[in-house]
Amino acid sequence: QVQLVESGGGLVQAGGSLRLSCVASGRTFSSRSMGWFRQAPGKEREFVSLITWSGTTYYADSVKGRFTISRDSAKDTVYLQMNSLKPEDTAVYFCAATVLYYTDSAARYDYWGQGTQVTVSS
Repeated sequence: QVQLVESGGGLVQAGGSLRLSCVASGRTFSSRSMGWFRQAPGKEREFVSLITWSGTTYYADSVKGRFTISRDSAKDTVYLQMNSLKPEDTAVYFCAATVLYYTDSAARYDYWGQGTQVTVSS
């Protein structure tokens, strides 16, 4: 069993930055790849980024060059540093855990956090 708790969301002006954190409980964190997804009102949940258990990172094209994912296994925490934020980044952001090495499909993640709201004003 893995429990995930996100934090760090908030309201920021366009061009600003936020850092999201996701703290995991459970003994399997270090062996799981961790992903970030987001969901805007009226839209489907979409893949943002993933970091594998070995540290390889992947990004959606829409955030590449602006967002950075990282993990601290000693703290069982995964981070999403978001820079140069745009109004279209506004969404609820979720972290999730998967046993797969890489997947951008939400259906392949078996543990989810409750989400944290990110609002970017223009």
